[in-house]
Amino acid sequence: MKLIYLQLCNFRQFYGKTPVIRFASGKKNTTVIYGNNGAGKTTILNAFTWVLYEKFTAAFASPELLVNQRAITEVNNNKAVECWVELQFERDRKLYQLKRKCYASSRNQDNCIQYSQAKLFMLVAADDGRWYPPLEPPEDIIESILPASLHQYFFFDGERIDSFFRASKDNNIAEDTKELLGVKVLDRAIEHLKKAKKSLQEELQELGDTETKKLLQEQIESEQECDRIEQRISEIVREIKQLEKQKRTFSSQLLNSSGADQVQKLKSKLIKQQKSIKHNLIQAKINLKKLLSQTSHIIFLPSINAKFLTLVQDLRDRGQLSSGLKQEFIQQLLDQQRCLCGEQLTPETSAYKNVRSWLEKVEIKDIEESAIRLETQTNNLEHQSAEFWQQIDQQQTHINHQYLELNHLESELEKINKQLRNYPDRDIQKIQQNIETTEEKIQALTLEQGANKQQKSDRAEQIIKLTQKINQHKLTENKQTIAKNRLQATEESIARIIEVRTRLEQEFRLALEQKVQAIFSFISFTPYTPKLSTNYELTLVENTSGVEVPVAASTGENQILSLSFIGGIIDRVREWSQRNTLMGPDSSTFPIVMDSPFGSLDRIYRRQVAKAIPELANQLIILATKTQWRGEVEAETADHIGQEYVLVYYSPKLDCEQDWLELDALDYPLVKHSCNNFKYTEIAIINRH
Repeated sequence: MKLIYLQLCNFRQFYGKTPVIRFASGKKNTTVIYGNNGAGKTTILNAFTWVLYEKFTAAFASPELLVNQRAITEVNNNKAVECWVELQFERDRKLYQLKRKCYASSRNQDNCIQYSQAKLFMLVAADDGRWYPPLEPPEDIIESILPASLHQYFFFDGERIDSFFRASKDNNIAEDTKELLGVKVLDRAIEHLKKAKKSLQEELQELGDTETKKLLQEQIESEQECDRIEQRISEIVREIKQLEKQKRTFSSQLLNSSGADQVQKLKSKLIKQQKSIKHNLIQAKINLKKLLSQTSHIIFLPSINAKFLTLVQDLRDRGQLSSGLKQEFIQQLLDQQRCLCGEQLTPETSAYKNVRSWLEKVEIKDIEESAIRLETQTNNLEHQSAEFWQQIDQQQTHINHQYLELNHLESELEKINKQLRNYPDRDIQKIQQNIETTEEKIQALTLEQGANKQQKSDRAEQIIKLTQKINQHKLTENKQTIAKNRLQATEESIARIIEVRTRLEQEFRLALEQKVQAIFSFISFTPYTPKLSTNYELTLVENTSGVEVPVAASTGENQILSLSFIGGIIDRVREWSQRNTLMGPDSSTFPIVMDSPFGSLDRIYRRQVAKAIPELANQLIILATKTQWRGEVEAETADHIGQEYVLVYYSPKLDCEQDWLELDALDYPLVKHSCNNFKYTEIAIINRH
């Protein structure tokens, strides 16, 4: 799971739509967000957990008050204020866009604010660049990527992380960890198989008569709905064409603007290249699918070929496949009743029977020629198999190269857009703003079009199913036999999966314990060793006397123990998933979002943790105050920082003390005076040179 960006709108202290927070990745994988206490660091942390799982951390006060108070106050009566969080992330080269929304209306007669139920929306980018609603429920997709029960290990308050392993009856680390490892997938498989077994044990009954009239009415309504959706799709196509025309007009204005014309020409050139690469990617994937569908069977033929050659050789050894005598020749001798030696072949004589026995030894007409042709063809299979894999590698290399070029072009386009947004000429800024606004409208319409097409497809499938139900009258006669075979297969599957689960869980737990011990030893200067029980309970022991003795961990040690556990989980599961691809979710990449991870640590531990955490995950997002960041933390993390932001808190207090963050001899405001009597926070981007 690779985080791309986060954006908020009227979410807690963030008034209106915030700038897009883009997250660093690669070698510089750390994103730092600076802010004073109360500026919104915990709010950003909970923006992740809310949009993904509709959950909040323990430190998030009054979670029911999500909508920005200023936005509610300024809205007219009987109008709702929209509040949302949008998160874009990538997984397995698929791009997902997630948005959770809720609404708040102005105060009613009882001076109470009315809040709506939050709703979740998801879109998935296709190879053609368009966004489509997923076929599965968004919640199920999120669960398959990073289950809700595990979110506390990857989105957490650093000052409270030590509570993970404190003794508690509600400690679910064992179950949560099994979910991440994929063992939980096996548990669910066993439960599902048990339900299937119970269902199969019941006597199969014939389907009842279909309520034909009701089904026909449903069919008519579905067809009418399809017509309505088709009409809306046509309207959207016309609207998109009009917006594309407006976009071209704005682009022409940039080309005619003095100073920005060269930038726009370069942008147009890059967009043209981007479209070409996307087209090439689509064609390359089509070619890859065609190659797989037409030729992949070759790799399964060598074993069959070996059996064929053995069979042919066996027939030759027994004389049943030899060149020379043919059945037709033997039959001609019997019909003429005379052998080649001149002896009479009278029926029922020994000479006649001897010649007749050759009919069973010689081959059928043309079988020898067929065998020779097949041998010639099969001898070339090994070469064809090698050529097939070579073509697959070439196609895959070509696709990966296209993706690299596409990523580079998109980075260059973003730089140009940023340059136009910040251009000294305000007219050029306005034109660029119009272009981006038009693109947003086009995107929104494109998403609606995708949703409508999906609805149309669903309706079409529903119509097909209704038609099938209308024509269906009874079950097939062999269903009882099939059910018995399925029941037996289910019982065997349950036994095998239980055995696999036991072995995998034990093997992984031992590997995880070793990694946790290595990370803890790197960070901590104490002689203690973490131990992981069969129930995944993590404790510290001391072994200075040769005997393991449990020790009471301090708050700082518990915090380090928790970080070590999270780092061990990510590292082991990453390696585990590469060797055991069957084990559930893709675990090759995980992000970590940490709010105030250094607050309760002393200087030595702060330095060691700062060294370790950029290595724990593929992406690291740190939310910290300037006090927590200064000194050893800043020094150890500097080389890993790829993106930086500062939370600017606006206070309505007239005597508020303004505060600043100094980076590279530049001051960035942390606290400023609000001119509108509202408290709110803005997000500013830090661009270091």
